[in-house]
Amino acid sequence: MNTPAVNAEVKQTLVIACGALAHELVEVLDANRWSQIEVQCLPAHWHNTPDKITPGVEQKIIENQEQFDNIIVAYGDCGTGGKLDRMLEKYDVERLPGDHCYSFYSGDDVFKQLAHDEIGTFYLTDYLAWHFDRLILEDLGIKKHPELRDMYFGNYTKMVYLAQTHNDARLKDAQAAAESLQLPLTVHNTGLQPFEQSLRGIKIVAH
Repeated sequence: MNTPAVNAEVKQTLVIACGALAHELVEVLDANRWSQIEVQCLPAHWHNTPDKITPGVEQKIIENQEQFDNIIVAYGDCGTGGKLDRMLEKYDVERLPGDHCYSFYSGDDVFKQLAHDEIGTFYLTDYLAWHFDRLILEDLGIKKHPELRDMYFGNYTKMVYLAQTHNDARLKDAQAAAESLQLPLTVHNTGLQPFEQSLRGIKIVAH
């Protein structure tokens, strides 16, 4: 472990993360005893309005760049159309590699194969399965206007649940989500090792 900064109250590394990754991120950091790391999360529901992600992350960087030796971003491109990466280049800030959190959890090679095998796939994580009713059915207006289901998801052909845990409650949530979109469900157990490897692949602790 690197020597802590002179001011022990200031952590060396800040991770700016999507709120949907918070639980798994903290679990991996704790398991590896990666201290001197602070996590600040932005709202997970911004995935429904990705135009908020880039300015939101930039504001976090501006607010914190003088307080930390190192800042990394735990986001994929997340629908920003490359805007997030272009902004991060200005500040020389790294982010986790990959377009989606799905590739963090499954591993990039596995996710690419899953996407290749079935292009029209809707992916769930533990977080999205748990909050599917609010984030998808309510926030997208499908509960009030069921006809929107086919407008949003009519071209999807299956649902894949990337399970970070063996949790019966989350599995039931995933099954309910698949039923609500009238899609067949496949479960792919990822665990947290691929996510940990993604974190190890970036400069998680400043030198």
